[in-house]
Amino acid sequence: MGRVNTTSNFNVVPIVVDIILVVLTGYLSYFLRFGEWVLPPYYHLFIFSASLTTGLIFVVFNSYPSAASKLREMFFYFSSRVVLSFSIFMMLLVFLKVTQLYSRLWLGGWISLSSLVLFGAHAAYHQLVARLQAKGKMMSDVLIIYRTEQGYDTLRSMDTAGYRICREVNLLKAGVECHGLNDLVDKSKVSEVWISMPFNDFATVDQITYELRHSLANIRFIPQHDDARLLKHRISYLGSQYTIDLSYTPLDGFNRILKRLEDLILATLISISIIPVCIIIALAIRLTSQGPVLFKQKRNGMGGEKITVYKFRSMEVHSEAQGTVTQAKMDDTRIPPLGHFLRRTSLDELPQFFNVLQGRMSIVGPRPHALVHNEYYKDLVQSYMWRHKVKPGITGWAQINGYRGRTDTLEKMSRRVEHDLWYINNWSLWLDLKIILKSCYKGFFNKNAY
Repeated sequence: MGRVNTTSNFNVVPIVVDIILVVLTGYLSYFLRFGEWVLPPYYHLFIFSASLTTGLIFVVFNSYPSAASKLREMFFYFSSRVVLSFSIFMMLLVFLKVTQLYSRLWLGGWISLSSLVLFGAHAAYHQLVARLQAKGKMMSDVLIIYRTEQGYDTLRSMDTAGYRICREVNLLKAGVECHGLNDLVDKSKVSEVWISMPFNDFATVDQITYELRHSLANIRFIPQHDDARLLKHRISYLGSQYTIDLSYTPLDGFNRILKRLEDLILATLISISIIPVCIIIALAIRLTSQGPVLFKQKRNGMGGEKITVYKFRSMEVHSEAQGTVTQAKMDDTRIPPLGHFLRRTSLDELPQFFNVLQGRMSIVGPRPHALVHNEYYKDLVQSYMWRHKVKPGITGWAQINGYRGRTDTLEKMSRRVEHDLWYINNWSLWLDLKIILKSCYKGFFNKNAY
């Protein structure tokens, strides 16, 4: 769902290289700070220990950004991992009461320099690989096997940089059988075999894998487009059986308590810090238009319960027919200049932090929609009401991926719901923090807020 594609496996080589780069930047930062290469012994210990902690963080997350990732996403990935690893190590130093031994300027320079060097090294490597692949080098040859036209379309439509389909096997053709596939793979000298079959034809898949039991080529099963929707859901192990959890959220039990603690701590800190801003906005609204400062509207919360959601009023006071809610748009005459500013910067949503403190909302979650929109879309968008399995949020996975503001088409709403359900199924504390950090950028610098 996200724009940063990561592989599920990691290679030990880039991790070792990254640890070496962090070590070298530690020494370089010391030279830039003090002008000499001779370090006290406890600095050596710090550099190697913190560098190993950084490598451990990369192992724990078990992924690297792919070549398709945007540069800002790659930079965010490496800088966040470096800051996290150094924060963990600094907590240990605070516990040992030895932080006074180290220069804060050196540490800050090391964190910044190592983030830039790791980002630059990986970005340069991806650019080099992309250029070589454009010349036909560093490519993996693939043999594809299919039985249906949809299987063929699935395999051919895959955007797979670094792979080249060089041989096809259509099992629908007369005289083509699974027997002899091993010899064909060996003669073709392919490194991978991709199989795309309907889920109800797994007998053929088993036969193919049996025929290729002596082959050293990687074998991948790729679901056809219609079947692939099932694999977007969480796969778990229940008793003695694997299950595909079509409607599931990890936000139960302890995780629900953990998320509530996250909301209370962050919302308290943010609410205290935004009080001056809220006072200024309230005065500006009062002085520039007639009507209340706050806009209150009923929305559906967790479990479908009706809750009151607060926002700073960004529109002129007006009335609409009962059961009608007209979504705001860029050239909406109901919105004064101050309202446009509040909407573009998302400052109109600051009062919702008090909704979070009340326990009605969460900082991160599916955005709450108007009640009439829920009634309208629940029969048009599959699994729409599953959004209410968790508390609605001030920001969410859909918002940082571009599905923010006005949803004037069924396609936009469907994509927003798809992202909301992915968040519900894949919640983690780290995912929440990632969304919050990205929302700060998206909220204050993205003008497409309607």
